[in-house]
Amino acid sequence: MTANAPAGAAGFLARYEGLKDHLPGARKPWLNTLRADAAAHFAARGFPTRRVEQWKYTDLGPIAQAHFAEPLTMVEGAIALPVPNAPHRAVFVDGRFRGDLSTLDGVPYRVLSLARDLAEAEPHLGALARPESEPLAALNTMLFEDGLFLDIPEGVEGGLLELVSIAVDPGRPFAFHPRHLIRLGAGASLTLIETATGRGQCLHNPVFEIAVAEGATLTHGRMLQEEATVFHLSTIYATIAAGGSYDNFTVAAGARLTRNEIHAALTGPKAACHMNGAQMAADGQHVDTTTALDHAAPDCASRQTYKTVLTGRSRGVFQGKIHVHQIAQRTDGYQMNQALLLSDEAEIDSKPQLEIYADDVKCSHGATVGALDADSLFYLRSRGIPEAEAKAMLVEAFLHEAVETVTDETLRGALTRALDNWWSRQGAAA
Repeated sequence: MTANAPAGAAGFLARYEGLKDHLPGARKPWLNTLRADAAAHFAARGFPTRRVEQWKYTDLGPIAQAHFAEPLTMVEGAIALPVPNAPHRAVFVDGRFRGDLSTLDGVPYRVLSLARDLAEAEPHLGALARPESEPLAALNTMLFEDGLFLDIPEGVEGGLLELVSIAVDPGRPFAFHPRHLIRLGAGASLTLIETATGRGQCLHNPVFEIAVAEGATLTHGRMLQEEATVFHLSTIYATIAAGGSYDNFTVAAGARLTRNEIHAALTGPKAACHMNGAQMAADGQHVDTTTALDHAAPDCASRQTYKTVLTGRSRGVFQGKIHVHQIAQRTDGYQMNQALLLSDEAEIDSKPQLEIYADDVKCSHGATVGALDADSLFYLRSRGIPEAEAKAMLVEAFLHEAVETVTDETLRGALTRALDNWWSRQGAAA
């Protein structure tokens, strides 16, 4: 399988061949078939290049050329955890569940680990991901070792849960590929706060498969805050049934390269999806948000607003596509990307797209790119505010506006702190 593999894929395929008899579920034929099929897809396609339209603005060459290896042993002992944002948290270290670091007593639903509970996950694992067309999903499928499996029963109010992912530097390049399954029964609700931190030269390649049943509500806040040596490539697949709602807000800041890719499908009438966020990059960093939203049922609504702040020699990308199927009459869709460039060397590529096959719709999209408003800056300076402080006030106001749509106070506070922490580190150099 590795002999004719595309450049960059051979090392990961060799790891799969060496580990496949030892990966979780190695004795389960259904999972072996799932992994083998994914490996075949990855061997055929390899890492996407910039010749692929969806990857035109993001170069994965540094990942393809690196020699990442999966961590072979569990990291044990004490780990420095971030300040908690929720009363309950599930902690993963290098992609493996750490029950001793987690606080899950009293949650009114099942919190499972894929490595231990694969039999429970069998009907759902692989139901939404598309390894045949998404190479990073294929890479994850063939090499995942663990992940979070949340099963919220019908009508249950799940409250707040934090998913913490920590990468611990082993002193050599390493990769981990968590697979997270989240299922909400009819009328259930949950607020999931995801925090990703880590250091060292590593590849964090998570895949989420999220199913929101009729009338259920999932609020998913994400704070991607790894250090500038980390590659973060996440792919989310979500389906939202009739009357259900999926709200995603992502703060992407810190990694050398971040790709936040979301595929969402509104499959029943009156379903709703909100995908918003703020992405920031400093000198030498690259941040990419790519969304694909399918309106596949009538009377559905979607909103997307992403704000980008770039300093130094950095690059940002926003690609957002709304596909309105012929059956999806009375669709209400909105998409906006706003970018603030704080350096002459910063660059943003923005490509909002609409593909509409219904005739009774209300859809709009747009993009704005600019520097700090000179009049606003002059106004603040004329009131005796020093230039650096005035600039900080304008940048913070731009970013904070993004989180105003978040209704959960705990989540909004966590997201705001993440934004402020980034700017406190970068503002002086901007």
